[in-house]
Amino acid sequence: MKYYVYIIYSQLKNRYYTGYTINPEERLIEHNLGATHSTRPGRPWMLVYTETFNDKTAAIKRENEIKKMKSRKYIENLIKTE
Repeated sequence: MKYYVYIIYSQLKNRYYTGYTINPEERLIEHNLGATHSTRPGRPWMLVYTETFNDKTAAIKRENEIKKMKSRKYIENLIKTE
């Protein structure tokens, strides 16, 4: 099974959100339906970046790595290089 780290963007809040999932498109739908409390106010969200991993542990490690950077510039550089 493949796992994905994804970044979504809200134009309304001008904010990025990073997570991991097995299905980025389905997860985006959930975010836009308000299923996630922390992203509900930023709807609608757009999927702007994904990375693919062969196991859940690697995906979680990468998600945490991106979040620890606490850098909008880092996220925007990731998006540009995709």
